[in-house]
Amino acid sequence: MEVILAQHAGFCFGVKRAVEQVYEQAATGKPIYTYGPIIHNEEVVKDLSQKGVQVIENEEELVQIEEGTVVIRSHGVARRVCEKIEETGLECVDATCPFVKRIHKIVEKESEAGKRVVIIGNAGHPEVEGIMGWAKSDTTVLGSIEEAQKFICDPGEELCIVSQTTFNYNKFQDMVEIFKEKGYNGSVVNTICNATEVRQTEARKIAAKVDVMIVIGGNHSSNTRKLYEICRQECENTYFIQTLDDLHLDLPKSVRLVGITAGASTPNNIIEEVQNYVRINF
Repeated sequence: MEVILAQHAGFCFGVKRAVEQVYEQAATGKPIYTYGPIIHNEEVVKDLSQKGVQVIENEEELVQIEEGTVVIRSHGVARRVCEKIEETGLECVDATCPFVKRIHKIVEKESEAGKRVVIIGNAGHPEVEGIMGWAKSDTTVLGSIEEAQKFICDPGEELCIVSQTTFNYNKFQDMVEIFKEKGYNGSVVNTICNATEVRQTEARKIAAKVDVMIVIGGNHSSNTRKLYEICRQECENTYFIQTLDDLHLDLPKSVRLVGITAGASTPNNIIEEVQNYVRINF
């Protein structure tokens, strides 16, 4: 049996940068906090916790901290959270992914110009919540074709359409096409991270030719969930796992080809562990 491992699997640039920054801070011996989990991977968050890094979830918890360093999660936060951290006088390390930061600047500028911001992404996701927090006018979050079809804006209203960095690229294009068909006025900025697009395209190609596909990533990882959905469309036998412990395969002898990919917040050691197990045991 052959195993195909996606070349673009595991930590992306933004995640790698954020994780390294937290480990650097943890090594200082000072009290270290992350505003929200630094990335959507429970294994990484657990390891950081063992090194003394604590996670704070909201502004109420933030103002209770008397000393230490606050690291802003890779997904970014709203402007008001940045201002609140500054008010506390605590040290701050901004580990927001640079590609997410770019969206903050676009949304801030375009909303200041009076445009209504439309974010194509998953409502409630921390990255989307953070983006909304940089707009100075009304924002709308749309996560599906159906929502895009139902969306209505006032005549003459200008829109600025951006995307969550990890959104499904093909779905984004389909939703933008709906806006064009409706004749809405405004600008479209494809803010899907290039690494996301490459990862999704590669995963689709691998899933289309294998008998079994394994997708590795955190349970709360948006980009991993989308990888799973894409692979599931191409390969019925697609499995979503967080670690090797979740892998319970009973493969028939007819299986000749197994594909493996992983989300942007999956550490390499977990990917290697799964790959080695599949190669040895099947």
